[in-house]
Amino acid sequence: MIFGFLKSPALSPRLNRLRESALFSSLTPLELKIVDGLMHERRFLAEEIIFDEGEEGQALYLVISGRVQITRAGANGKEVVAELPAGSFFGDLALLDNSPRSAQARALDNCQLAVFFRADFMGLMETDAVIGYKISLALARHIGARLREWMCGSPQIEIL
Repeated sequence: MIFGFLKSPALSPRLNRLRESALFSSLTPLELKIVDGLMHERRFLAEEIIFDEGEEGQALYLVISGRVQITRAGANGKEVVAELPAGSFFGDLALLDNSPRSAQARALDNCQLAVFFRADFMGLMETDAVIGYKISLALARHIGARLREWMCGSPQIEIL
């Protein structure tokens, strides 16, 4: 093709996973690359604890591959709150503050996660207000939807 240079470059599998996530779906390919540059890749083996209930929240996690189970302490032991497939994110309240985690996250399978630390998010808000605004709005909508579900008695996932 003569004008092949005008075509936007293909996105990597990780960038595609970011774009598929409700949190980052409004970002342009260039904005996605900026956010991707701030994310850290972590791998967890099946049954490995990602974080424990009560730990200080420091990051949001996006499931690139594998599945994650969210549990919390209940009257009859551990209660399963959610099982999250690839494309899901969890721990989102940690982007806003450092409150203790309200649940435990554990890898059900071998998992690859993209981790977005609060300090990196806050730095992004200062250096690129447009990207920070887009992510903040998506985060507010997600938390609002979860709160409405909880108020109606049908929560999908506990606020982490």
